[in-house]
Amino acid sequence: MELQTRQLRYFVAVAEELNFTRASQRLHIAQQALSAQIKQLEQDLDVILLTRTTRSVTLTAAGAAFLEDASAVLAAMDAAAERARSLQRSERARLVLGFLEGAALILTEPILSAFRTRHPGVTVELRQFNYDDPSAGLADRSVDVAFVRRPISTDGIDFVPLFNEPLMVGLRTDHPLADRPAVRASELLSEPMLGAACTDPVWNAFWELDAHRNGTPTPPVSRSTTLLEEYQKVAAGVGIVVTAAAARWVPFPGVALVPISDAARNEVAVARHRDNDSALVCSFIDTARRVRDARPDLVAKLSEPDFDDRTMPTFIPY
Repeated sequence: MELQTRQLRYFVAVAEELNFTRASQRLHIAQQALSAQIKQLEQDLDVILLTRTTRSVTLTAAGAAFLEDASAVLAAMDAAAERARSLQRSERARLVLGFLEGAALILTEPILSAFRTRHPGVTVELRQFNYDDPSAGLADRSVDVAFVRRPISTDGIDFVPLFNEPLMVGLRTDHPLADRPAVRASELLSEPMLGAACTDPVWNAFWELDAHRNGTPTPPVSRSTTLLEEYQKVAAGVGIVVTAAAARWVPFPGVALVPISDAARNEVAVARHRDNDSALVCSFIDTARRVRDARPDLVAKLSEPDFDDRTMPTFIPY
């Protein structure tokens, strides 16, 4: 007799839900196919695992015992697979770092330098993501660790804050507000606003100033995937765009950047999946924290920027 992992997972789902409809929805398979798999498992074992009526599903004594053992087998198999993957990652000595435009700005290079000094044999692979994935690869686990801008709604993520940035608005240079030293969010709410090509509602609400709209969000007139795409649309008169203070280091013809005095700040953080406790990931997080604490001068420059300073930072991976 050869039991399949799939059969065990199907049985555990039904046993935990005690409902074939809910179990099939949880497993994303047809209820008829699920029922057939459970019947096949019972035939293979020559044991009745479930008592079915038109109104309920219950475990037999044999089924309850099998559930306990099957759950332990699956947990052991999952742990073995993760251990193998972890060892392979260590053998390859490679860390995949995701980031959005700008990464951690002028903290990026010191963090990478410190990490390479700490782990001279490790290759750090940098992967840039656009606004369509504000988790910078953490959502689909295509990266080990990432520089992200909060807020985002991806579940199971731990964040270590690096600094907070004020928000700015990008306007055409001939816009009536373009020459102001600062504006209030309320002055922007009637303007045609650009948004990100992103499906994260938390991210979109933050950058579209929904907190200032009294519960009546206004859909953006257009959505973009990059800062430069937003700039092109602003310069063309399509709309205005809310962005981070870091944008002042990327000047664009026809676009003026003005601070928003009363908007919530944007937090830049280094992040990882809560269940990814590999030595390299933990070391990178620790390195980022140490560099942040050791360079208050850089943190201050980012958190309390001089908006007249257009000097390009030493490292911005756009």
